[in-house]
Amino acid sequence: MTNTKPSLSIVKIGGNIVDNQPALESFLNDFNKLEGKKLLVHGGGVMASKMAQQLGIENRMINGRRVTDSETLKIVAMVYAGWINKNITAYLQKIGCNAIGLSGTDANCIPSVRRSPEPIDFGYVGDPNPEKVNSEFISKLIESSITPVFCAITHDENGSLLNTNADTVAYSLATALSKIYNTSLYYCFEKVGVLKDIDNPESLISTMSYDECENYKEQGVIADGMIPKMDNSFKAIDNGVSEVIILHAKNLLTKKGTILK
Repeated sequence: MTNTKPSLSIVKIGGNIVDNQPALESFLNDFNKLEGKKLLVHGGGVMASKMAQQLGIENRMINGRRVTDSETLKIVAMVYAGWINKNITAYLQKIGCNAIGLSGTDANCIPSVRRSPEPIDFGYVGDPNPEKVNSEFISKLIESSITPVFCAITHDENGSLLNTNADTVAYSLATALSKIYNTSLYYCFEKVGVLKDIDNPESLISTMSYDECENYKEQGVIADGMIPKMDNSFKAIDNGVSEVIILHAKNLLTKKGTILK
């Protein structure tokens, strides 16, 4: 039986791009040229950290992840769901992409569970369950030729906003929507892909299996913030996502990067 599901590209872009207007516009021009149905997920940690500093609020990080107390939550919600999200959708409208900016609270798109304070209390941080993503509503937008643009804010279904890792938001959306679409997930960041030598772009690992990934972790090639990105990627593949590509934002159209299989 042939697979007749339409294709969907889900692209996640990081805070280092969204905080750089020329780089962001260049990326969005490429995103608009992606053929077929698409969805964008963005972070914004760089800008949130700057604003917190300007307001005299301490940026607390543990293992590369932000601790979100009540004051920090206000900042990340304003930055992610406000300025960054609307700046992106405004530019997409300018170049002819009919986009809608969303958080996980809107239409109950991405409910989350507040992370347990044990062993580390990260504060108002949410972990979404792909099974609870409102894929029916999101697909209605996509089928209406509207491009959803999601920020990394979710909610606990009990009135509280939750700061959520943008890679995890992208994974959750890709996994949920893979039941409707042949879903490709693109993680765009500042490197050309996964590198054997982090300082040498020529050391790109063009394809990687789960077992190879585990070996690279043991060797320290994959470390720090790359670990959750890789874990989310292979979890997505295990849960129905067709392919995951980790690449530099400038290579979105060529799709040159690390293809996970």
